[in-house]
Amino acid sequence: MRKQTATSGSYAAYLAMVRSLARWYGGFLLVCALLLLLAVLGMWVFTAQSLASSVAAVGQVLDFQLLLYMVVGFVAQLIDGSLGMAYGISSTSFLMSTGVPPAIASANVHLAEVFTTAVSGLSHWRMGNVDRKLFFKLAMPGALGAGLGAFVLSNFDGAVIKPFVAIYLLVMGLIVICKAYKKNIQFKEYKRPRLLALIGGFVDASGGGGWGPIVTTTLIGSGNNPKLTIGTVNAVEFLVALTASGIFTLSIGIGSWQIIVGLIVGGALAAPVGALVCHYIRVRPAMILVGTLIIFLSLRTLLLMWWG
Repeated sequence: MRKQTATSGSYAAYLAMVRSLARWYGGFLLVCALLLLLAVLGMWVFTAQSLASSVAAVGQVLDFQLLLYMVVGFVAQLIDGSLGMAYGISSTSFLMSTGVPPAIASANVHLAEVFTTAVSGLSHWRMGNVDRKLFFKLAMPGALGAGLGAFVLSNFDGAVIKPFVAIYLLVMGLIVICKAYKKNIQFKEYKRPRLLALIGGFVDASGGGGWGPIVTTTLIGSGNNPKLTIGTVNAVEFLVALTASGIFTLSIGIGSWQIIVGLIVGGALAAPVGALVCHYIRVRPAMILVGTLIIFLSLRTLLLMWWG
């Protein structure tokens, strides 16, 4: 009888989850359709073009490059929402590889992150992945660090600190994997979360990414619960991105709107799925995945700096 009750409870939870995702994607697609309709009508009313020409003009805007940025945003947010890191690093790295200057790339990514992290944070909160106590400890220092980092990148070269951060993260990644293979995984509270958030916010804004790798990896490596850590760090990232993007906008302006829109749409589509994966993934696999990802990213950064 108990087994039957548990099965029915799991089935009801599964249906509720499917309905929630369906509502989100249905609402999201409806908003996108309305925006496209408004764009067509606006061009038709305020220009001398015909309705057919207005539709064609809007269609030209939705080119391959925009779709490519949407794919980048989707993949980056899916990884970030599931494992609590790599959105900024992967998105910024891609943009810089196409010739976008570091400051412009970081500014575009952080502006897009304001929207994607808002959706991701809300998704994690609804899934029960957010620790409120830890959230308030990380929020203000993280935002302050992001503001300082954005100012530094707008006026100086933020790449100087990258090798030191990469080495630190490489060590933390190894520690996380070693802890994952212990027989009994014990959770304990990290002693200096505010200082950690300050450093994470600074490195994230000045280096084009790093909030998740530094804060998530350090907290999990010290013994924090992976699911709550990933969800909480994702939620706080909204404030980090909001602060950094505000300073970037005031200092250097906004870059390509196609980059920003593509990253926002792709990230918003992936955010609920990432939160769902984070909620249901087990502790040991989550720690192994986090450790492996951070080691890969750290080695990639060091190799690019030494031989790139």
